[in-house]
Amino acid sequence: MKNKHWLILALLFAAVLTLGACGTADEDDTATDDATETDEDTTEDTIDFSVAMVTDEGGVDDRSFNQSAWEGIQAFGAEHGLERGTHYNYAQSDDAADYMPNLNNLLQQDYNLIFGVGFELREAVEQVASANQDTHFSIIDEVIEADNVASVTFAEEQGSFLVGVAAALKAESDEVGFVGGISSPLIKRFEVGYVAGVKSVNPDLDVRINYAESFSDEQMGRSFANSMYGDGIDVIYHASGAVGNGVFTEARNRIENNPDQPVWVIGVDRDQYEEGQQGDHNVTLTSMVKRVDVAVQEISEMALSGEFPGGEHIILGLEDEAIAVADTNSDAYTDEIREAVEEWKQRILDGEVVVPQTDEELEDYLDSL
Repeated sequence: MKNKHWLILALLFAAVLTLGACGTADEDDTATDDATETDEDTTEDTIDFSVAMVTDEGGVDDRSFNQSAWEGIQAFGAEHGLERGTHYNYAQSDDAADYMPNLNNLLQQDYNLIFGVGFELREAVEQVASANQDTHFSIIDEVIEADNVASVTFAEEQGSFLVGVAAALKAESDEVGFVGGISSPLIKRFEVGYVAGVKSVNPDLDVRINYAESFSDEQMGRSFANSMYGDGIDVIYHASGAVGNGVFTEARNRIENNPDQPVWVIGVDRDQYEEGQQGDHNVTLTSMVKRVDVAVQEISEMALSGEFPGGEHIILGLEDEAIAVADTNSDAYTDEIREAVEEWKQRILDGEVVVPQTDEELEDYLDSL
């Protein structure tokens, strides 16, 4: 539900996207130590506020979801001249057993706002937030009903639909691929939206679907991609965190060995153009961009200003400019694809197309085509 707090946040989204769409934080963990510049009005001495996040198992350097959230915190720290370790930081989770200890460790360090990044942290955040009412928490991609928790979810199905349109127009084979992380209602939205977009353009195009049941097993991603590309599938969309790194590795290796082979990956969460670079070629067709970084940064701003949206469920989609489709690879993302994606985007914004989120809704949608 959107209220006055979120109307302010939506405006901030647009402002940040306009001013900072071309910049990203350094990927190196140690690079943020340099992001401590202060201006004459805002220094670490005048701000009594701190923020931290707990990653899911994909890790902060997954080049996807967790990394995007960390970039949001880095941007917030740089904006206010804060010092990493004192005013902002992250706790890495290698598996689910790390969630609770990491949250408690950040609590002991007295962070004012703590993010749980990913639906897998729901239970741990809910439990810790219940026992620590004076601390603000935010959960990304899940909903927790608590006065000291801000819940943020995205309309991933909308962006996935649009990259499905791109995949259908790019495919030269009779099948495209989808690689998911852990089976869940969240990743199902990616899958269903993608299938709906593909079928809207070409009802005869099949979609092969594989789930890794992990967000960190890169080898599984590579194995899936090897099988799909080997069977002639030329476009794969992944919604799988670091598993997708394996998909990119397989695609890059294939294009290195045979530059003429049509091999494409559709990235997720952030523009993954750089992940696709192999020599003079780039295998990234496009990416479904989900502005987790902006959401994290702006919720931190709201908490700092005393306007923390505790108890609210914030839903972000195309209309908020929080979901987008990257067009960085102009050699692959043709004018035909760009124009078609824009047309379908407008139909979604106009309410003409309601993108399905579940298998049942997908079945009804396909019957209506």
